[in-house]
Amino acid sequence: MRLVRLAEATAPPVLALLATVVAFALFLLAAGADPLQAYGLIYLGAFGTWFSWQNTLVRAAPLLLTALGMALPAQIGLIVIGAEGGFVAGGVAAIAAGLPLAALGLPAIFVLTGMALAGMATGAALVAACGALRHWRGVNETISSLLIAYISIAVCDQLVEGAMRDPASLNKPSTRSLPDALMLGTIPGTNIHLGLVLGLVFCVLAYVFVFHTTWGFAARVVGANARAGRLVGLPVGRLILIVTALAGMATGLAGMVEVAAVQGAASADLAVGYGYTGILVAFLARQNPLAVIPVAVLMGGLEASGGLLEQRLQLPDATITVLRGLLFIMLLASETLQGKLRLKLRPRAPRAAPEPVRPAQAGGA
Repeated sequence: MRLVRLAEATAPPVLALLATVVAFALFLLAAGADPLQAYGLIYLGAFGTWFSWQNTLVRAAPLLLTALGMALPAQIGLIVIGAEGGFVAGGVAAIAAGLPLAALGLPAIFVLTGMALAGMATGAALVAACGALRHWRGVNETISSLLIAYISIAVCDQLVEGAMRDPASLNKPSTRSLPDALMLGTIPGTNIHLGLVLGLVFCVLAYVFVFHTTWGFAARVVGANARAGRLVGLPVGRLILIVTALAGMATGLAGMVEVAAVQGAASADLAVGYGYTGILVAFLARQNPLAVIPVAVLMGGLEASGGLLEQRLQLPDATITVLRGLLFIMLLASETLQGKLRLKLRPRAPRAAPEPVRPAQAGGA
């Protein structure tokens, strides 16, 4: 029975994937490309070699965290889509904390810890503000999170191009860079930075919190029926703040990882869309923190294969963006099937055997 319920829950996203494959093949044919060759190149660029795997996992690392920015609030019934704002603000806050700590000559572990705390605190404040506005003022969290994301990105751009700008960055405004000795390291023997490990740990901890703690159970109760949660005495406001703050911590940590492991400084390049791609990852994972892991790897592979399609088939660099858009549309369409698919594999309950007729009853008849 459990396997049947799992199959019924995963059937809509699987159907969405299959529909996306067909729709994207038609798009490739219209663009004059061979779909089979294109899919072969996507596999090669994403998982075909060890170099491809490393590139895929590096791109998947921030998606593990930004996807939690939507998956966690969804447990309590909130649709928060402002992970991009938390990502950018977390990166800028991390570099703002890291540079003074580095100037003090502190060891790398203390500098990176301070950067992580600054990024997580900033992301938590932004996303928790959306939850607070929803609970106490009735403001739609989807709209407020998107607006807060736009505002935070604009403020961060202003800081990068103004107060925090490195005077040596003439053509491309950015902050001063972290020393190489203070950058986040890599997994030994690979080019994969340790941000992947942080993302995996955060996903596992989020899964444990949601499905194996009383706070997570209470959050899911409120997400299913907030009125029922209030009637049984659950602290709805506190739960919303806790869950949204955890989601913001994940997005802020993702920004810190991008700064400390990839770019080394904060610039306008921080807003590359990891937060928006995280929304797609969360949808495809059915808001399950543990399922976010394979889905993030899949989306990271698609990102890694875009350059190969451009080189080999002369397709525009936005081709992978089209694929992601098609996938998102199909996922939204598949939501109409959620809860309506019933597999015929469920065993029927056995009919009760007729009671035997007693001799006394037979004689009376």
